[in-house]
Formats: sequence, C-alpha cells, structure tokens
Amino acid sequence: MSEVIKNKIKLNENVYRLTITVGEIAQKRKPGQFIIIRLDDSGERIPLTIADSDAENGTIDLIVQAVGKTTRHLVSLNVGDEIKDLVGPLGVPTKIDKKGTVVVVGGGVGAAPLYPIAIGLKEAGNEIITILGARSKDLIILEKEFKEISDELILITDDGSSGKKGLVTDALKEIYDSGKEINEVVAIGPLIMMKFVSLLTKELKIPTIVSLNSLMIDGTGMCGGCRVTVGGETRFTCVHGPEFDGHQVDFDTLLNRSNAYKDEEICKLDAYLKKNSK
Repeated sequence: MSEVIKNKIKLNENVYRLTITVGEIAQKRKPGQFIIIRLDDSGERIPLTIADSDAENGTIDLIVQAVGKTTRHLVSLNVGDEIKDLVGPLGVPTKIDKKGTVVVVGGGVGAAPLYPIAIGLKEAGNEIITILGARSKDLIILEKEFKEISDELILITDDGSSGKKGLVTDALKEIYDSGKEINEVVAIGPLIMMKFVSLLTKELKIPTIVSLNSLMIDGTGMCGGCRVTVGGETRFTCVHGPEFDGHQVDFDTLLNRSNAYKDEEICKLDAYLKKNSK
C-alpha cells in the first residue's frame, strides 16, 4: 500500500492536520510513538509524532507546522498525493498507568503529540488537567478535543487573547499553590518551555516526562544525530525516547545542538521558496 494523503485540514495559518494511509502502522502505533517521513528521492527524513490513528481504515493523523523546507513542502501537498516513504511506528511508547492526577502541558503544536498520551492516561483512570499554551488565540490547536477528555482545561496565551495571559509555568504553579496534589506532569512543546516546566517541577518535586524532537536521520540509533544527554549519559531519542525524565535532560546542550544547522536550514528554505514562487 502506498502512503497517500486522504484528508487535509488547515488548523491555523501555518499548521495543518493531514490524514495519511499507512496500513499496519495505524494498528500497531501506541501513544508517544512517531514516524519518519521522506517526500521524494532527494528529500530529508524528518520525524513526526502520530497525533491520532484509525486502525480500521489504516490511517494516521499528523499535525504539521510549516517551518522549514520539508514541512512547507509536506503541507503544500493535496488530497490524493503520495508520500515517497514512511517508516514507523518508532520510539518507546508512553508508559500508561494509573497515577492519580496528571497535568499535561502542551505548548503550540506540542499539543498534537500530547493528545494521544492524554487520552491513554484518561482511559487508565487518571484525572487529567490540561494546560494549553500559545503566543495567541489563533495558535492554540485541539482545544475542543482536549476539553472533551480533560477534567479541567486551562488556556494560556502570551498576549492574553485567550484564557489567561502568561506562561504555562504560571498556570502550573497556580494549580500547585491551590493545594491540589499533582502526581505527574507531562510536558510537550518548544525546548525552552519544557526546560522551564522541568525546572519548576524539580523544585516542587513532581515527576515530569518530556517528549523530545531532536534532529533525526535514520531512526535506528546508528547515525547519532538525535543524541541527548540524560542523567549525564548519552541517549538517542529515536530508540531510547522520545520521552525522558525532564529532571534529567540536559536542555542547555540540547538547545545548542538544535541550532547546529540553522544556517543550512535557512539556506534550503530560501531556495525552496524562490523555486516555488516562480
């Protein structure tokens, strides 16, 4: 079966939800896992977390933010277009069990990989408090979906255009200060957001899981591109992750590595935009 785009929905200016036929991947995938996709023979391979799946129809949903060359190319495709190749499910699934009260924190498109995890935790009998953060109202995604599965939903925006004005850490601290027992935090979003959530929860002694989206190439742990330092040891996001103990992740080194190819990425994007503007 070839990988074909079955549906495409625009969520906001730069974020799209794509439904893609993948056969057995849809049946085998579990919360927290991802796929690696390549659009053409000369294209790079990029990891994308599975936001949802339909085992009966053999499809998965990807939520993609158009940032660089490959993601812009991907969201430019239309229903019926084929994907060159796609491999998965990859990564270690989320450990789903009953913990008590779990606060799930999603920053921007981090809400997409967070969604299936929140569903799994809810089905396991946990109380789910969701914090969704974004720069503005227009950039919040999956609000309706999270509202349906959460015992409480808190919206946070930088400009105050939706929910409360502030940072996700403000909302998390407010929950803690209210006296509510928090048994675990799961945070997914920009690295800087996950860093400061982890710093706060380490201070508050709350176990915290983060999901990392490191630079990735082969997805087998052989290339070393996605290496991260966790608890002073080298780990590979593709085979040991993508989820790690947030209190053990060396975020500063990871932030530096994430910018290692910034100039090349900008160059490739500029060339792509010039080619497609003609």
